[in-house]
Amino acid sequence: MTTHPNDPSLRSFIDVDPASDFPIQNLPHGVFSANGLAPRVGVAIGAYILDLWELEQDGRLDVGQPGTFAAGSLNPFMSLGPKVWSTTRARISELLRHDNPELRDNDELRKLALVPMSAAKLHLPFTVSGYTDFYSSKEHATNVGVMFRGKDNALQPNWLHMPIAYNGRASTVVVSGTKVKRPRGQLKPPNVDVPSFGPCKRLDFELEMGVVIGQPSPMGGMLTEQQAEEMIFGFVLLNDWSARDIQQWEYVPLGPFLAKAFATSISPWVVTREALEPFRLKGPEQEPVPLDYLKQTKPQNYDVALDVSLRAAGANAPAGISRTNFKYMYWSSVQQLMHHASSGCAMNVGDLLGSGTISGPEKDQRGSLLEISWNGTEPVELPGGAKRSFLEDGDSLVMRGWCQGNGYRVGFGEVEGTILPAE
Repeated sequence: MTTHPNDPSLRSFIDVDPASDFPIQNLPHGVFSANGLAPRVGVAIGAYILDLWELEQDGRLDVGQPGTFAAGSLNPFMSLGPKVWSTTRARISELLRHDNPELRDNDELRKLALVPMSAAKLHLPFTVSGYTDFYSSKEHATNVGVMFRGKDNALQPNWLHMPIAYNGRASTVVVSGTKVKRPRGQLKPPNVDVPSFGPCKRLDFELEMGVVIGQPSPMGGMLTEQQAEEMIFGFVLLNDWSARDIQQWEYVPLGPFLAKAFATSISPWVVTREALEPFRLKGPEQEPVPLDYLKQTKPQNYDVALDVSLRAAGANAPAGISRTNFKYMYWSSVQQLMHHASSGCAMNVGDLLGSGTISGPEKDQRGSLLEISWNGTEPVELPGGAKRSFLEDGDSLVMRGWCQGNGYRVGFGEVEGTILPAE
């Protein structure tokens, strides 16, 4: 069978709802546990998880390094490189096809290798080596600039010349479903003379995509466009929770610190770069033209629809508050990675790059409450009469993302987090 795993005509012997995020054209990787066994690597297919460790044990899947899928982390698999990623995905696709009896007709193996998602616990999919958060949506940066500096000085002079970023904390990257405690910090509203210490009062989310780095680069080196692209294993949904009032006081002169260090949530499934290939497109026109080391020769953005819903504390149902698209990013993930390494910074397997808040040109496409409520001056009205300028204790936020194909979608599942009171 030589059909490419991205072929829209492919069907699995497993019944997959057309609205599912996980058809045979996707096959995202994650880490799960079930039936009292230790966490291992699996692939999502419809409402099931395909246990790659069981396939490896049965001799149906061989990546050349025994035990790779029993590691409880994607890092060992990612370290094997793009050729292995691609051949493994092709083999998994082959095993799941409707016309291949190898797994379909093997009742014993099927019972071992196919685990209902409802019976599994999902874990952080990879060991996060380092975390860098970018600031690459022109619409978001402009909105924030207008709020705090005025229209005439919205974008800082360097913003159009390079992807701006800061180094975050890998230690508090958590998987979807992990509850987030309201952070504490120094607070100094403009109308008081000295700061105080206490719980954040202006807690926010940031709608982002996370880039998962699957190959290292050496200290002192630089990356070409092709090298950077080949280092990207895949993408996750990412919520970079933000304490706006702590940030406002601490960020001068060196930028965000504790306001972003308390929690960053990611989705449990890593959608591979190869699975997103049919949805690649050209990003916004870049003016001025980037310096040579940042130039791209082909489209590096992706058409990923993004949706945010908020369930207010005590409410029975969530309400949509934003809908935008990853395609709007001014600086692409490849440019972010090329820039990151350009000084000689070494990149590691398991590095995570946050895209930065993703906002579109329209008001309903804003990717943070700071923008949606325009810094609290235009509170969001929710069903039942509730209003929100920023997140309150008990609020739950869900982000979803997907690429829409012809009769199928390549999705990311969701990333959810519920706010707990500060201790």
